[in-house]
Order: sequence, then structure tokens, then C-alpha cells
Amino acid sequence: MTKPLFREDAYQTSCSATITSINEKGGIILDQTVFYPTGGGQAGDCGKLVLENGTEIQIATTVKGETPDEIVHVPAADQDLPETGTSVTAEIDWDVRHRLMRMHTCLHLLSAVLPYPVTGGSISDGKGRLDFDLEEAPDKEQVTEKLNDLITQGHDVSFEWITDEELDANPDLVKTLSVKPPRGSGKVRLIRVGDADLQPCGGTHVRNTSEIGAVRVRKIEKKGRQNRRVSLIFAE
Repeated sequence: MTKPLFREDAYQTSCSATITSINEKGGIILDQTVFYPTGGGQAGDCGKLVLENGTEIQIATTVKGETPDEIVHVPAADQDLPETGTSVTAEIDWDVRHRLMRMHTCLHLLSAVLPYPVTGGSISDGKGRLDFDLEEAPDKEQVTEKLNDLITQGHDVSFEWITDEELDANPDLVKTLSVKPPRGSGKVRLIRVGDADLQPCGGTHVRNTSEIGAVRVRKIEKKGRQNRRVSLIFAE
């Protein structure tokens, strides 16, 4: 089991940890980590593991392991790997993580601007998209304007926990059709964006929408008879 520190504090950039195992592919599993693994449409964190002697192991990405509570740190190629039991300091690439957080929160706002079932999504460095079960394409400029208006309103972003049974009793909280909320522990995390949005999510988010900065809708594509893909980028 890997303790996921990012769930309680997405702004924690490093932690001390112990290597509990190295899998057959060379993936490194720690007892706890600040690295978010690929999931829910969000890319996994990159960064480094620093050994007590100063040696650095570059981590190219982070993924989920064979069990739901296992997180695998994937090292870049051609590096000597430490032994199980080694103490390390895990450090994420904060600049990349913060851009992912900003875009992830922005996609929650997009789902509020376009209140339709979400059929898919993706968050990568500097860009993101959501696919909607929607027959007619929305106006690109209007969506951009409404999004930036919500961003500049400075909504606080917080999280809370509900039980699996409470989620089952409130199915409308789930907006995504293809990606299901992370379950299995008996509780589900909700992300609340002021009074603009509330939905289950296991990803990392900013504390206030004002951190997102200006965005724009890059394009809206037709991906099926009733599927529209809305792609965003940072305006900077």
C-alpha cells in the first residue's frame, strides 16, 4: 500500500519515503508519496527520488499498480535502481503539477458552463479537453467568456468525503459517463468549486479558481453524432 499524500494536500511537493518494492518492470513503489498516478484523465506526476547520498533517480511518470492502493513511480531509462528498504526523498516537478492542477479545476468549471453528460476527458501539461454528449456544438467564444468569468470570480476549491452509499443515493453528482469515481475504500472524495460545481474526483486541484489564469477554447470538434469535444489551452 502507498499512502497518497496528494489527496489531503495537493501543494505538498516533497516527502520522505521508503522503497517497499521494485516490480518486474523496474517501477518503484514507496510506502507514501506526493506523486499523483495517471488516472481520471489527469497525467501522472514526474520528478525525482533523492537518495541519502545525494543520488537522484529521475521519475518520468507515475501510474497505478496492480492493486488500487499501489502507486508505481516509473524511472526514466538507463538508471541504476536502489534496493528495497532504501530511504528517499520524493520530489515532484511542481511547475508541471501546478499546470495540471490549474487545468483540472478549469475542466470542472467547463462542465458547469456546459451542463451535459461528459463522455471523456484528458488533462495534460498546458491543455485539456472534455467530450460531451451534445448534438449541437456550442459557441466557442461564448464558452471562453463564461469560463473566464467563473475563473476571475475567485471561487474557493475544497474537498469533502462521502460514503459509497451516499454517492449511490445521489447519482446526479457523477457527471462522467466513461470515468467512474475512485471507489473501494468505502468513501468517495467530492471536489467543491464554490457554488459553481460539485462532483466526485480523485485528482489534484488549486485552492482558488483565480490561480487558473485566463484560458481559451482552442477548438470544438465533432466526435460522433452526439459527441462534441471541447479543447482548452491557457491563454498565456
